[in-house]
Amino acid sequence: MKGASNSFNIQMKITVITLLVFALKIGAWLVTHSIAILTDTLEYTINVVAGFTSLYGLYLSARPKDENHPYGHGKAEFVSAAVEGVLMIVSCLFIVFEAVDNFIHPHTFHKLGYGIYVVALTAVINFIAGRYAVVQGKKHNTLTLQATGKHMQSDTYGTLGIVAGLVILYYTGFNWLDSAISLIFAVIIFISGYKVLRTSLAGIMDEADKELLDTVVRYLSDNRRKNWMDIHNLRIIKYGSVLHLDCHLTIPWYFNINEGHTEVKELEDMVRENFGENVELFVHTDGCIPFSCSICTKPDCDVRQHDMNKKIIWNVENVSTNKKHDFGTP
Repeated sequence: MKGASNSFNIQMKITVITLLVFALKIGAWLVTHSIAILTDTLEYTINVVAGFTSLYGLYLSARPKDENHPYGHGKAEFVSAAVEGVLMIVSCLFIVFEAVDNFIHPHTFHKLGYGIYVVALTAVINFIAGRYAVVQGKKHNTLTLQATGKHMQSDTYGTLGIVAGLVILYYTGFNWLDSAISLIFAVIIFISGYKVLRTSLAGIMDEADKELLDTVVRYLSDNRRKNWMDIHNLRIIKYGSVLHLDCHLTIPWYFNINEGHTEVKELEDMVRENFGENVELFVHTDGCIPFSCSICTKPDCDVRQHDMNKKIIWNVENVSTNKKHDFGTP
């Protein structure tokens, strides 16, 4: 799949960047022997591990469907993002441990000027790369890239906390400030990691994306065709960058197979035009029945048995139900 392949290539670039940043952090620690920089370096190993984990997840999600995976391998992205969320939380705990230890046993810093410049440079590189990953992840509807980008951005805040602590320590000698700032940014990273983990678990469990569902329903309601009496039992499942959408569409009972196919094709084209090509749409057609006349907006029906009483406004609640809409016959 083209979208998944693009995401893999982008993640490859991000992983190379994380390795470069990691090397710079190690170099800064070797020169300064700063425990604060060592803490930041060890925390960043999570990014490196997560980068390769994300690559593997995207590799799996890019593989075509097979007999054992009829819906593709897109779920691998959610697993990959879940691992990254867990690693973010674990890194937070490590930062807290090191910060508390620094409170109790203050460490001695050397050549802080060099360390400040190098670590600040890694923060800039990390933030730009993270922003790029988030933008591309949203563009390609790839949760793994978005998770990677958010992790890198949140890690940047932690690195800036280290830089701020080093700068203040450089001019004041107040060693405890470094630990205090690290603790503050550990909380930020923890919250970000929780959100990534929560989103990935929701995808694994096929939790309904209410925002996406509402967007799809409003779009269909605003662009409904005259031959679409009703849409119900609408469900959306995300497999990585692919959306699987299925629903029941009520059309005139007297339509032949070709006419019914035309209506389904119109619905399919409309959805793909607005939500992208990575959409699989499965539509079950129902023929209208007498009580459908009361909600039918079709003006040129020769077999209508009742006048229209009310136009049903489609919303998430009534479109998601497995029951045909019925306003009642007169």
